[in-house]
Amino acid sequence: MFSHMMVGSDDMDRSKKFYDALFQSIGGKEAIVDPKGRLMYLHNDSIFLVTPPINGEKASCGNGMTIGFAMENPAQADAWHKAGVEAGGTAIEDPPGVRDNPGMKLYLAYLRDPDGNKLCALHRMD
Repeated sequence: MFSHMMVGSDDMDRSKKFYDALFQSIGGKEAIVDPKGRLMYLHNDSIFLVTPPINGEKASCGNGMTIGFAMENPAQADAWHKAGVEAGGTAIEDPPGVRDNPGMKLYLAYLRDPDGNKLCALHRMD
């Protein structure tokens, strides 16, 4: 649905370590660093960016916002989740697994990144 998403970070080195591990766990590459110091990751024809706060204030996460990443299968979601925890993220909500939602079954795995952003690996079950 979105072409790109960008979050702020107060510690770009920490964020690079975390997000490099996440994206490499699902076959992606290390961040592309642009001239403004932003980290760019390509995934499923979308771009995910991490930037130092653009207004000079402390980075903040969205209240109630979840950033979802589409996964090809449950094993990929599990690898993503494991890599995120090992790289300094926090496992949140239920353990990774299948959830019945109205009209569809989803395999979900949730993390908080080191800056507090809520992330979700999502695979739509057949």
